[in-house]
Amino acid sequence: MNQEIKVCQNCKKDFTIEPDDFDFYKKINVPAPTFCPDCRMQRRFSWRNEWRLFRKKDVHGKEIFSMVSESSPVKIMEMAEWYSDSWDPMDYGQDYDFSQPFFKQFGKLMSQVPLMSRNLIRAVNSDYCSNATQPKDCYLTFSLSYVENSAYSIWGGKSKDIFDCYMYNESELCYDCVNMSKCYNASYSIDCDNCNDIMFCKSCVGCNNCFGSANLKNKAYYIFNEQYTKEEYAKKLEEFKTNFRSNVEAIREKSIKHWQNFPNKFIHGRHNTNVSGDYILESKDAKNCWRIIGGENLKYCQNFTLGPVKDSYDQSNFGDNSELVYDSLVVGNGAYNVKFSCQSYPSITDLHYCFQCQNSSHLFGCISLRNKQYCILNKQYTKEEYEELVPKIIAHMNEMPYVDQKGIIYRYGEFFPADMSPMAYNESLANDFFPMTKKEAEEQGLAWREQSKREYNATKSALELPDNIEDVDDSILKEVISCPHEGKCSHDCVGVFKITNQELQFYRKLGIPLPRICQNCRHYARFAWRNPPKLYHRSCMKPGCKNEFETSYAPDRPEIVYCEQCYNEEVA
Repeated sequence: MNQEIKVCQNCKKDFTIEPDDFDFYKKINVPAPTFCPDCRMQRRFSWRNEWRLFRKKDVHGKEIFSMVSESSPVKIMEMAEWYSDSWDPMDYGQDYDFSQPFFKQFGKLMSQVPLMSRNLIRAVNSDYCSNATQPKDCYLTFSLSYVENSAYSIWGGKSKDIFDCYMYNESELCYDCVNMSKCYNASYSIDCDNCNDIMFCKSCVGCNNCFGSANLKNKAYYIFNEQYTKEEYAKKLEEFKTNFRSNVEAIREKSIKHWQNFPNKFIHGRHNTNVSGDYILESKDAKNCWRIIGGENLKYCQNFTLGPVKDSYDQSNFGDNSELVYDSLVVGNGAYNVKFSCQSYPSITDLHYCFQCQNSSHLFGCISLRNKQYCILNKQYTKEEYEELVPKIIAHMNEMPYVDQKGIIYRYGEFFPADMSPMAYNESLANDFFPMTKKEAEEQGLAWREQSKREYNATKSALELPDNIEDVDDSILKEVISCPHEGKCSHDCVGVFKITNQELQFYRKLGIPLPRICQNCRHYARFAWRNPPKLYHRSCMKPGCKNEFETSYAPDRPEIVYCEQCYNEEVA
């Protein structure tokens, strides 16, 4: 088919469907989308709570930790019970009703079938985590795969001893970093790869023993981009006294000003072939993607902490050996041919519109099923009955679509409507990337949860904490520390925080001073350093170069942005 320009149902803006897109839709037998790529992403993200934990009563009335708040209408079970044989989600099965839209029937089923309280696979001593595959000895870490002995970190894979980091891969002993790959003993740094023993560095590759520097490649013993001998470097490093929090903040400010003198490559990416987007590693033919590791033949995909992922469109979060996935969220770990599904893994095949289903195949509109096949709305069918009924349901979805409060029409081929999400909009990942006010969300029929008043008694102000980590004794573990940002920021400040023994030992090992703000405020400070999943057409800013590219650096931003050729010449 030829290129086609459509108008998005949601934002009313034009978007283009290319011939290759039509080939993919034909391959997996779905209609072309009626939402633009950004609105499709936003809709999926509205079904994702990335890193918040709530207290909510389970089906027995016991208060437990949950990824949905108490105000959510869904029922939850503690994970051990959800995985047990003490209940059967098939007991909630219902006949398909051709007098009602499919999504209304699915919504009714979702209000009845208990969901997992948190999303964890084979967790070990990681009770305060979620959205994680095989976390071990982790605390308040989220969206990760195979991470050990870590805390307060989000989006990582195959790493250990990671504290207060955002986007990391195959790294160890890292603190307060953003977008780090294969790094060891790194702190206060961003966008670095294959580096050891670095502090306050940006966009360095293959470096060791560097401080306050930017755009270095295969260098050692540099301070603010000036070469030192090994002996001079060690002596100078002692003078910085980074075991004092006041010194850390002063050095951070100086480093950021220093970084601004250096150009940025138009994309954060390495070891790629024919890709576009940002934060892409070891991938091939990935177009308009963001935060991808090990992808091939992808388009409009985001947030894969682990590859490989092949031949997929509009897939968000997870990955890990998945193929032929379309417009789905948190699907991976052996997924194949999955459409419009959410929170479903591992080993799933031929699923449509499923939520929290595992080790199953040939399901349509099912919730919380494990080891099942040929089911519709949690009711069992024979193979022949299933194959006869599914085309009729798809036809019915097109003839009797669901219509939301905005008048948006949901036929077969649309992901779950945002107004059916089990979480409020401001609890979801969508609000982090596509922020709305309460009024704007409610005008679209989306739920909004007001932050509940927290009851706590702080025993110490953050301003009273010792400046030097060497002056901190074990009594700090008993303190409830007030966050100075409470009531002064737009995001969800926790108000108070504690220092755990696990993190105290980490701080002492690396000589890191105690934090002065709560874990949520620290997260948002790191979050501000990542580029958004949006592309702009720009030209290289190096004088004389006429190369053009798509980049996530907006034209009104102050950074110097180069094409790859000019950037490589600069840092060689």
